[in-house]
Amino acid sequence: MTNISRATENLFYKKLKPNKVLVLLGARRVGKSYLIKKIRDQYKEKVLYLNGDDLDSHALLEKRNIENYKQILAGVTLLIIDEAQEIPEIGKKLKLMIDEIIGLKIIITGSSAFDINNRIGEPLVGRMTILNLYPISQHELLKHETFLETRSRLEERLIYGSYPELLSLKSHDDKIEYIRNLIHSYLLKDILAYEGIKKSDKIIALLQKLAFRVGSEISVDSLGRELQISKNTVDKYLDLFSKVFIVFSVSGFSRNRDNEITKMKKWYFMDNGIRNGLILNYSPLSLRTDVGALWENYLQAERVKYLSHIEYFPHQYFWRTHSKQEVDRIEIYNDKISAFEYKWQEVKVKIPPQFLNAYPEASFEVINTENYLKFISD
Repeated sequence: MTNISRATENLFYKKLKPNKVLVLLGARRVGKSYLIKKIRDQYKEKVLYLNGDDLDSHALLEKRNIENYKQILAGVTLLIIDEAQEIPEIGKKLKLMIDEIIGLKIIITGSSAFDINNRIGEPLVGRMTILNLYPISQHELLKHETFLETRSRLEERLIYGSYPELLSLKSHDDKIEYIRNLIHSYLLKDILAYEGIKKSDKIIALLQKLAFRVGSEISVDSLGRELQISKNTVDKYLDLFSKVFIVFSVSGFSRNRDNEITKMKKWYFMDNGIRNGLILNYSPLSLRTDVGALWENYLQAERVKYLSHIEYFPHQYFWRTHSKQEVDRIEIYNDKISAFEYKWQEVKVKIPPQFLNAYPEASFEVINTENYLKFISD
């Protein structure tokens, strides 16, 4: 399972343009370095590969003038910089290169949209394209397993998630140890590295509350009171969690109807294994009370991955009224409304009457274990 073809690889060649920077973003350990090294090895022209964690790479680019860069890049048509945000003033340096060296293509990687926006983004406005790399998607796994294998592995993906290295681990204990190290050695370490983030206990407590409340609307004010931190601090942390690809949010959908909830968001994890690791629950589904939440989180994350692979980007919402009628997912594209309800078991579900009355033109589909593959990997 280590040689899984990544869907993002095809987008690389489509979006790699002369005198532009292609930015590959994604959480730690999702395979960014592996992917760009593969592209480096397959590229038919001269490539210069640098690593932002390597001081020699820093020294090579330290003198920010065009003559230095022309000398370094003589004959090179593709420059690749892994973890580019670690190099001082990298945004200005990249801008100088692509403005002055005709035909040069550049690929950079980073683990945080926060870093890209603050250290790279401004000088490269209009000069860069961003691609996101996520944990392995079911869409990517289709070519590497049979239908029966996919079905038999669904439970372990709901519990352990789909980080690339984890898929090759066999034992329950090895998988738990991998997730524990991933959370504490990479994800939390990255978060705490940012300026002003000192209270690791609050960070972990907030992530745990999000994990326990997957699929429920969450009040930022309430989270602040429970954790005894300000609403602004909660907002700051949530924004940071999003930018390092741990969680993502979905807002409530409404067209100004008084009975619809819009102020609160739902928060989901990009990977079920990270969610379960935060609450230390790796029990089999037969022993769990949160199967519905696991299923909802899995489908939401897999749908995000799949839509990014096919470059289809509808507006995404949930829908709920104060009388507790709800729809798990709403997608809107070109004014077309598509509604989806998630059910672990194959049961009959009717479209909520208030939703039907308000949006009679909308389509409605129930996603369960019998038809979910079409929804996340068609």
